[in-house]
Amino acid sequence: MISDVRDAKQKEIAEVLKQLDMLTKMTGLPIYPEPKTGNPLWSDVRELDLRYQIPVKKISKFFDELKKGKVLATRCSKCGTVYFPPQDDCPKCKTSNLEWKEIQGEGEILTFTVISVKPPSFAHYPDYVVGIARFGDVNVTAWVDGPREKIKVGSRVKLDVSKREPEGYITYRLILV
Repeated sequence: MISDVRDAKQKEIAEVLKQLDMLTKMTGLPIYPEPKTGNPLWSDVRELDLRYQIPVKKISKFFDELKKGKVLATRCSKCGTVYFPPQDDCPKCKTSNLEWKEIQGEGEILTFTVISVKPPSFAHYPDYVVGIARFGDVNVTAWVDGPREKIKVGSRVKLDVSKREPEGYITYRLILV
């Protein structure tokens, strides 16, 4: 399934690059009108294929609990700072003695933005909202699910764990309360 999405994306990108090449040959510049606004965009056509691996052994509990529908943060037992996403070491104290803390209850949206110009790996999604919500002593950045006209600074939200398709990833999102 992921390979199907990747293949479709690669074909779409190849077509866009072909059109951009033709436009650049005609005008001498890789500038084209952004489809939604018509504003001019400079397009750097150098390809960047980014794949990465992150060691998660020390924070594997986060993923284990995510599968169970829980979202966890870490709290430094020395300085009390809470980290989300979880950290394996405290950047302030340099200690590895962190405790797990479940993020529960309701939070409040501090800020949000509508993502309409997406990276290629998210281009198959319709425009979406990403927000930062405060849950007690920790901020959580996530997609916000709910009617766009009701998403405002100060809106109450809760965390929801679900599977995001088509990738099939288990992830978390903010849901308007």
